[in-house]
Order: sequence, then C-alpha cells, then structure tokens
Amino acid sequence: MELQTKYNPQSVEQKWYDYWMQNEYFFSKPDERKPYTIVIPPPNVTGVLHMGHMLNNTIQDVLIRRARMKGYNACWVPGTDHASIATEAKVVAKLKDQGISKFEIGREKFLEHAWEWTHEHGGIILEQLKTLGCSCDWSRTKFTMDPDLSESVTKVFVDLYNKGLIYRGYRMVNWDPEAKTNISDEEVIYQEKQGKLYFLRYLIEGSEDYIVVATTRPETIFGDTAVCINPNDERYSFLKGKNLIVPIANRVIPVIEDEYVDIEFGTGCLKVTPAHDVNDYELGKKHELEIIDAINDDATLNHHALHYAGKDRFKVRKEIEIELESKGLLEKVENYNNKVGTSERTGAVIEPKLSVQWFLKMQDLAQPALENVMNDTIQFHPSKFKNTYKHWMENVHDWNISRQLWWGHQIPAFYYGEGQEDFVVALNKQEALQIIEKERNLVLTEEDLRQDEDALDTWFSSWLWPISVFNGINDPENEEIQYYYPTQDLVTGPDIIFFWVARMIMAGYEYRNELPFQNVYFTGLVRDKQGRKMSKSLGNSPDPIELMKEYGADGVRVGMLLTAPAGNDLPFDTDLCLQGRNFANKIWNAFRLIKGWEVDENLETPEENRFVTEWFYSKFNSELKEIESNYEKYRISDVLMSVYKLIWDDFCSWYLEAVKPEFGKPIDRQTYDVTVEYLGNCLKILHPFMPFLTEEIWQLMEERSPESAMIISKYPEVENFWQGVLNQFDTTSEVVSGIRAIRNEKGISPKEKLELFATENSKEALKTELIEKLGNVSVQFAQQFPEKGFTFRVGTFEFLIPVSENVDLEAEKEKLENEKEYLYGFLNSVRKKLSNEKFVNGAPDAVVNAEKKKEADALEKIAQIEEQLKSF
Repeated sequence: MELQTKYNPQSVEQKWYDYWMQNEYFFSKPDERKPYTIVIPPPNVTGVLHMGHMLNNTIQDVLIRRARMKGYNACWVPGTDHASIATEAKVVAKLKDQGISKFEIGREKFLEHAWEWTHEHGGIILEQLKTLGCSCDWSRTKFTMDPDLSESVTKVFVDLYNKGLIYRGYRMVNWDPEAKTNISDEEVIYQEKQGKLYFLRYLIEGSEDYIVVATTRPETIFGDTAVCINPNDERYSFLKGKNLIVPIANRVIPVIEDEYVDIEFGTGCLKVTPAHDVNDYELGKKHELEIIDAINDDATLNHHALHYAGKDRFKVRKEIEIELESKGLLEKVENYNNKVGTSERTGAVIEPKLSVQWFLKMQDLAQPALENVMNDTIQFHPSKFKNTYKHWMENVHDWNISRQLWWGHQIPAFYYGEGQEDFVVALNKQEALQIIEKERNLVLTEEDLRQDEDALDTWFSSWLWPISVFNGINDPENEEIQYYYPTQDLVTGPDIIFFWVARMIMAGYEYRNELPFQNVYFTGLVRDKQGRKMSKSLGNSPDPIELMKEYGADGVRVGMLLTAPAGNDLPFDTDLCLQGRNFANKIWNAFRLIKGWEVDENLETPEENRFVTEWFYSKFNSELKEIESNYEKYRISDVLMSVYKLIWDDFCSWYLEAVKPEFGKPIDRQTYDVTVEYLGNCLKILHPFMPFLTEEIWQLMEERSPESAMIISKYPEVENFWQGVLNQFDTTSEVVSGIRAIRNEKGISPKEKLELFATENSKEALKTELIEKLGNVSVQFAQQFPEKGFTFRVGTFEFLIPVSENVDLEAEKEKLENEKEYLYGFLNSVRKKLSNEKFVNGAPDAVVNAEKKKEADALEKIAQIEEQLKSF
C-alpha cells in the first residue's frame, strides 16, 4: 500500500481511540492477574483541560499503558469533583445575570440549577482527556456527588462523630466574603501587599491626653473592646486601670495588661478587636472581653459602624482616614508592607470571622499517616517533599470541614430545638428520629427536624476517593476493593499535598488500616519560557486542544514530558511540541524506508550487517536496562529522553544507515526481518508516550488481530548484552564521524571515495567493513602514513585521509594558521589567570581546575594543528 509522505495525526488518532474503546482494552475487572491501579486526581466537574492537567494525565497514561503491556490488570479510574465553591459561584453568577437570588428561590430550587449546570458543563474535561489518548476505564467514571459516593461521605461523617472526632465549635475562621463561606487555613494564600500603617489617637477617659495606637485596619475600630499594654512596659504604667475612648465610635473601653504585646512593635499599645483577629480573639477570651462583630458576611460594615453601615470595608478604610484627620484623631500614616491572606478560590481578601463550624480532630488521624511516609512505606517522588509533609503533619490543626454553601454534601446533623445541643448526627431523618426517641426520650416527626444548612468541605469527599470509587466504605468486603486497593501510583501536584494527599493517607489508615497508594509522583507547575506560572489572566497558557490539533496528541505528549523532571517546574515552549511532531515524522519516515526495501531471499547477509544487528541488539538492551531503572525511580522525563535518543540517533541515524542497501538494490532476508523486529521493539517502548503513532505503524507492519494490537503487546524484557560490541561500535562510529567532519570542513563530496589510513593497533577496535560503507572510504592499516593529509584522533588511535586533488592546500594552511593564532591568544589569557596568585589561592578548586583543563586542551589542539601543517 502507498504510505503518506508525512505522518498525519488527524487521520489516525480518532480512528485508533475508537478501536481501543470498541475492543475494551481500557476495561478492567478483577481476575487472576496482578492489578495495577491508578485513581485520577478528579478535576473540577465544570473545568476544562489546562496545561497542568495535560502534564499530570500524560504521566498517568504513560504509567498505565506500560503496566498494561507488562501483563498487569491495569485499571485507571476517571472521575470529577463537584467543587463546591467554584461550582456554586458559577451558578450564583448565572442566576444573578437572570436577576435571581439563590436565597429567594431556596435550597431545593437552587440545587436544581446546580445539577443542570453540572450536567451541561460536567464531563467536558473527560472528553478532552480522550483526545489526549488517556486510557481510563470510562465505565468506572465517578463523580463525588454520585449516590454511592455521597452515602460514603455521610457514613464517614457519622462514624467520626460517634468516635468523638467531629465536633461543633465557635471559632475564628477564614471568611471568604465573595464566596460567603469559611475556608480552611490551607486555602488561604498570603500575598505581600503594600498598605498603610495608621497611628490613631485614643483619648484617655476624663482627660485631654491621649495615647497612640497603630493599626493597618482602621475600619475595625468599631469592634474594639480594649487596648492592651505589656505590664513590663514602663512607658505606659500610667495607663494601668484606666479607660480609653474609641475614636469616632466614642465607646469607653478598658486598658488591659498582657505580656503577649510586643514592646518593640508599633507604639507598644495594641487595639483588641476579638471579632476580627484570631490573636485578639484568644486575648479576648483570656480577659473575658465583650465581642463586637462589626462586619457583615459580604465584607460591608454593619450597624456597629454607625454612619458607615452598609459600606464596603475598603471604601470605609479610605473614608475613615479623612474623618480621623479632620477630627484630630490621626497622628500620622506610614506606608507599610504586610502579608494579606487571600482566598485561593476567589482571590478575595480573607476576613477573620467568629462562627459556629464543624471540625474534625486531626491529631490521632495524622500519626499513622506521618509515620508511614517518613519510613517510606509510602514513597514520595521526589523524596524532598517528605520534609514539607512532615512539617505540616507535626503541626496539624483541627480541620474545619463545614462550608456555608448549598452545593455539596449536606451535613447530616438534625436540629429539633432551640438549645445549642438540640441536635443529633445520623445517616438520615428516620435514624435521627430513632436516636432522639431512644437517647432524648422525645417522640417527634420528620417535620420537627431541620437539617444543618451547611455543606461539607469538598476535600471531605475527595479524601475518600481511592476507597469510595471501589465502594469500600459502604461495602468494605466487596470483591473490587479487595482486589484493586491499595492502588499503586498517585500522580498529583505538590500544591495539594495537604488538602488531598495527606488526607487520603489518613482516611486509608482509618478505614482500611493500610496505605491508599504505594507511590506519590509529584509533578511541577507548567510555566512559560519566561518562568511565569501559566494562567488565564496573563494570557500565557496555550489551549491544549488547539495544540493537539496543530502538533498531534503524540507530539504534545512528548513536548510536555521532554523537560518535566519530577517535582520541578516545567518550562513549556510550543517548540517542544514541534520537536515531538518532528520525532513522529522521523519514525514515520524510518518505517516508510523499511517498507520500501525489496527483499532478496537468496542474498547473503553482509558482514557489516551482521555486526550492526548484533550491536543494536546489545544497544537496545543496554538502554532498556537504564530505562527500567529510571521508571523505578519515577524519572519519566529521563525515560523519554533515553527512548528518544535510542530511536532517533541509534536506530534511525546509525542502524538504518548501516543496513540500508544501495539505491535500487535489494536487502537480504535476515537483515530485513531483524530490522522489522527491532522497529517493533522500539515502538513498544515508545507506545506509552506516543500511543497513536505506534499503534498506526504496528498495524501497518502486518495484518493484526485485536489480540495482537500494540496496546496489549508484550513489553520487552531486558536480555543479556555484550559490552564488547558496544565499545567496538562506539569507536567505529567516532571514526565515521571524523571522516564526515573532514569531508564537511574541506568541502569533499560524500560521493568521492577516499582512502583512510589507520594505525595498526586500531584494527581490533574497529569494524572495517562498516567504516568503509558509511564513510565511503577504503581502509588501510599502516605504521607509516603519507606525508600530506588531514589527521584526526579517536581515543589513542590516529587516522589520516590523504590530501585530495580537489583541496586548496594554501587555503587550508591559512585556515589552520588562523586557528593556531587564535588558540595561542586564548592560551595566553588562561595562563595570565593561572599566574595570578590571588586568583589561584582565592578561587574554588573546581574553577582553578577548569582553567587548567582549558590550558591542556588548547595545548593539545595546537599540537594537532602543527602536525597537520607539517603534513602539508
């Protein structure tokens, strides 16, 4: 059949993906084979593919495809996360555009809109992953709000509550005024921002005197309930027992004493606002201060702020500065840089807020999770992330698991009275009524109960992901959880090491008494070539779908992984995808070349072909050994680079060049068959990275049944290889490169046959027939070389090509003299450095040694040039 001159991914990719799907190669069910399981980090249900997803899922697909070829029962579970805050924000915005408030339509109607949004936008990202070639078992697709997963979440909440690990508490939380919910400490991003430090005058009650208090947030003065001084600060001993008047608010507040106040910071006087600062809250509890909450859920001020009520906090900050100034209550204002907490989800500045929330005690849950990572029962790749993990786990806080949202898993707490303790935690209302009757001696109906309005933190469902996707919470002894769990590898980003990785490990030990996965591979961030993080706002992130249209999915996969070392950021450039596409074309052309050869059954195998087929066999197995070692170390980028060089350099550039017959002549059967076998093996180790191209060529090589498709072909195993043949080829290929370099430098045509003189001692180290074929030379081993010629060295061996009639000797001599002159100038500059005692004694040894090597190299090159000039 006629093959296209260029590989066309657009005509291939959908065809083979459909073929894989039809033949159910991705499908997995428990059987006698050893399982290899990966669960996808579930992307947001309303999300679309970005470059981070591309990197993460390409790596997962590489691992799962390799495992499938190695004979494992490979199971890659896909799915999406309901993403409470992100999804609710989109639905709220959509309703707002229609003039609808979620509170007007109520919870039930709002959830209908949320489900409608989810069904409309959900799953787009999973379809896009198919374009990338991801070989997930799509029949297993899960969603964190699926009925069985929701049931798992509820059961775990009830169980942890009954164990005394979940409690309801009145605490200071991080309030996101845009999403109108609290968020966890880990979801707060601290950003350096330039602000102001305001020095306010607080009058002493019954006096014209005042003290100065510094604050970055003058709008919070309406919540002040004390000013605190350090009892050891002699400057303020006169204030002890006195009261002060809050500026503008004109409320009288006491002066309190506590060593918590840093005498050196600010003015040494601290305004205490228990409702709006976590440290002030603790101070307020200790001194039994009144709590005045002056800020609303949407970050506007309330009635406590008097004439500022209803205005945004930042607007009030500007206006209050003017009022304080006009009333003589502002001492001064200074520019001040400080770290401001912002919401990871919305970017809004966090407002510390007192609120009744649900918490999960983490101390006991964290212990086995910490221990089993530190002792490498669970291995992190790279291991440097163990230190980050250790620090967080040793300083773990109780997890605030409730969110003031409707989209998500509603907290299974049921209230029946007005008291603080008038609630029970149960799987449903029926169970709640039974508990109330049994434990509280009350007979109620479902109408008497109201369920907690809040939803659970999204991570409270995804921390169960490796267990719940196999229904291991609801049915702990079922066949699938017993077979697939624990999973093998988790591929994720270090940014969710606490949100997700640590919590999944905790859940694994709590609910299965074992690890959830054996290895965690941390990817880096995808950055642009200027080193900036890719983001929509910067407009520096390419559309993955458009990239795949232009370069093919295989080209983009290779481009992503060529410079993606574990745990380090990836400097992405579309030129990498071009390199991936060119690689595909290189392989395609190699296949076309082989398919174009005519085979002569009666032809003897030439000696150089025997040698080069032996060499490539050893080279392939030598590289495969290194490749397998790098897979074990999770050096996926290094694996790809080894495969890339083996195919491009060793197979295409050397092997095929060595065995290809002269133009118009046939090839012998033995060489042809071995070459096809070698191409097949190269395709197999490349398949995890370039699945579409490899399947296409594999199927074109010969007619294949579905049972012999590339996707389930047997991955090569390392076999014994001979180092001697590798060494002999390396020396031989260097000689060929030396001949080609001289032809190139001297303008000698590759078609002009040359003589090559070689020293007698090089005979055993070389394969003469291969040099003669690839170099278009006749080799003569001799003790004495002709007087005139171009010399080069390979190791300790010397070679000479006699001067051709076509070479201008005078021009060559002039070129060599110019090069020698340059080298002498370079040598003098190096020697000048080395004669400087200050440099030699002061510079690091490595730097001095590098200069000495430069000196030695220059001397060697000068000697070689002088030898060549003598030969002229």
